[in-house]
Amino acid sequence: MKDPTIPSTAARLEPLVARLRRYHWVWPPIAFVLGLLGFFLVDRQQWLGAVLALGLVLTWALLIVEGIASKWLSRRGRNAALPRAAATFIAQMVHQETLFFCLPFFLATTIWTSGQAVFTGLLIVCSILAILDPLYFGLSNRHRWLYFLLHALCVFVVMLVTLPIMLSLTTGESLILSILAMMFFSLPSVMGLLKPGGVVRWLAMAGLLIVLGGIAWTGRTWIPPATLWLSGSALSPGFDTAAREPSGSMTLTPQALRSRGLYVYTAIRAPRGLREKVYHVWRHEGDVVERIALVIHGGRDQGYRAWTHKQNFSADLKGRWQVDVVTQTGQRIGSVRFTVAEGDEASTADGNIQRPLGIPGWNIRHALGSHDEQAD
Repeated sequence: MKDPTIPSTAARLEPLVARLRRYHWVWPPIAFVLGLLGFFLVDRQQWLGAVLALGLVLTWALLIVEGIASKWLSRRGRNAALPRAAATFIAQMVHQETLFFCLPFFLATTIWTSGQAVFTGLLIVCSILAILDPLYFGLSNRHRWLYFLLHALCVFVVMLVTLPIMLSLTTGESLILSILAMMFFSLPSVMGLLKPGGVVRWLAMAGLLIVLGGIAWTGRTWIPPATLWLSGSALSPGFDTAAREPSGSMTLTPQALRSRGLYVYTAIRAPRGLREKVYHVWRHEGDVVERIALVIHGGRDQGYRAWTHKQNFSADLKGRWQVDVVTQTGQRIGSVRFTVAEGDEASTADGNIQRPLGIPGWNIRHALGSHDEQAD
């Protein structure tokens, strides 16, 4: 029989956790810096970025294993679980680590004029919530459903960021596996909420997980592709295929477009080893008029240069145009906008490569490379 005077491992850990809580404010900025390192290491030293990502995934696995093992041992009369306050504190650190690590990726790849701003805004709100103890512990103790959703969101975003880095998976493959991982890793939380003991509760648990996955898939166009972004874009009437640069200049009038056509050039940054099909989707006044497929390859510092050339235009081509760069699953990487008109309202296609705000500055104009994609 165990001597009750000998403290358990969990009891010995509780004072240590209490001391660590005094310095919990240090962890969010550290996690954010690690996220920034991960973001830049995807570009500079991808294997180091993969190591950081792998460490984050292992942290999640340990948290899940601890919770499952504690439940399994408690059913056999062994008290190996951490005290609730200590377990919540550890979960808080993991949530902080996840959110602040992933946040730089989404801040850099979000198109802020689209629904993606809602998703990234939600991540920012959750990050703030995770560092405010009264709100976080209140959520954990009194609003278990919201706490479960926070947990599911953290699993989802960490998979979206880490899978393309570690396994060179496409955005679509990463999205599907992230949804499945979110459903799987959320299973212990759902079991704790519903405590399934009969057929109805088990069906309710399965239904809740399916609904959660369905919401993520339905709202995929609002989710930024965390490891893909436009590092440059341009409009031009001509293209220098030897230098792989847009060239020439013209005012975008209907007559000019019909006689010369228009090149849309984009440089797309992707992790090394990634090979993915994307699309230039041409829209006129919001309506899709053409969808051109391109296959990009990751790893080029200045972005994978791809261009499409549209020559056939309809009779009525005045108005607002937009070329969206999207993945196979419909996630928007970026957009190029222009206006076709007769007067001063017409845009100019001058071949100048524009870099989006918030993206690390690479010298795109004079970059050299051999693996680029074109389509007419």
